[in-house]
Amino acid sequence: MSDFQANLEKYAELAVKVGVNIQQGQTLVVNTTLEGAELVRLIVKKAYEAGAYNVIVNWNDDTVNRTKYELAPDEVFHEYPEWRAKETIELAEKGAAFLSVISSSPDLLKGVDPKRIANFQKASGTALKPWRQAMQSDKVSWSIVAVPSQSWADKVFPEEPAENRVHKLWEAIFKAVRVDTENPVEAWKTHDDTLHEKVDYLNDKHYKKLHYTAPGTDLTIELPEKHLWCGAGSINQHGHHFMANMPTEEVFTVPLKTGVNGTVKSTKPLSYGGNIINNFSVTFKDGRIIEVQAEEGEEILKQLVETDEGSHYLGEVALVPFNSPISQSNVLFFNTLFDENASNHLAIGSAYAFCLEGGKDMTPEQLAEHGLNESLTHVDFMIGSDKMNIDGILADGTAEPVFRNGDWAF
Repeated sequence: MSDFQANLEKYAELAVKVGVNIQQGQTLVVNTTLEGAELVRLIVKKAYEAGAYNVIVNWNDDTVNRTKYELAPDEVFHEYPEWRAKETIELAEKGAAFLSVISSSPDLLKGVDPKRIANFQKASGTALKPWRQAMQSDKVSWSIVAVPSQSWADKVFPEEPAENRVHKLWEAIFKAVRVDTENPVEAWKTHDDTLHEKVDYLNDKHYKKLHYTAPGTDLTIELPEKHLWCGAGSINQHGHHFMANMPTEEVFTVPLKTGVNGTVKSTKPLSYGGNIINNFSVTFKDGRIIEVQAEEGEEILKQLVETDEGSHYLGEVALVPFNSPISQSNVLFFNTLFDENASNHLAIGSAYAFCLEGGKDMTPEQLAEHGLNESLTHVDFMIGSDKMNIDGILADGTAEPVFRNGDWAF
């Protein structure tokens, strides 16, 4: 067996045993692009070997999707198939696990009318709202992994000969998800424990606010009274562990919806809706986004903010040291799954219910009463650098260093 094939086997095992952590008698739903076929075939095999009851694979093709955005009538982007939404929601209610295998080019929909993209994001978000709420309150196990496509690899490694780019991206992905270690499953358990040391420290401190300063950034974020910091692994309603993102290097919590003030500047490009948004800043007053500016993709960013009322507010605050493995690789992935794990980041849109004491069992109305934001969208954007300082502010006003020069200060 070649080194590549051995690594692919380990990657599939990691996705099944650590990512979604499939259980005996559980159904697995895999959403993938055609580029993921080789990995997905192994995932299906590993899932059945682990005791899966059924594995359902939904295939997508980037070329077909692009053609639809170019040629289909406008009306179709206001719809999401009712049967598909019902199937997804019903599978979630029956305890299925969900795995996404992504590979799309960051420029897939470049040049497409931003309104078409925004309309479909809104239609799908509305139709799948119960499923998304189940994910964001840890009711179901879910995970995201990635495989290269030629178009994505071309974007990441333009200086490499074209025939080497996909191989280079595979190497970078294997390294980022610890597949290059002798026992990736054990390596992830150790990594989970390490992140939880930071989680425990921050939960003990119970900061009232975080104050961020960096070039172009002066931002204060208030945290809800009963906020919880989380990191790496999650636990579903049946008590089974899963790893929602692979890779992950972050610890994160929820902001108080109305407690964000100031301006923050992006430090990495954001790939959203098949487009790149770059060199942008976002200004907040009492939690609400009041201004956005971008050198590239400004119209796409404005459409994102206008998705619904909740997309004018933040739903996540995440801390990632500048010396994280992905940051130190010096690879800009143009993909949020990876780039968010190289940088402190924030998310526009909905909050995770499990980042609040008792939040997993609360209704959306109760979560809102505690200051959590609700939206059809949740989009991370990167703000960290080696020049960022963050202070944690205690209830009595005392400020303590949390980050200095982009790294943990404790």
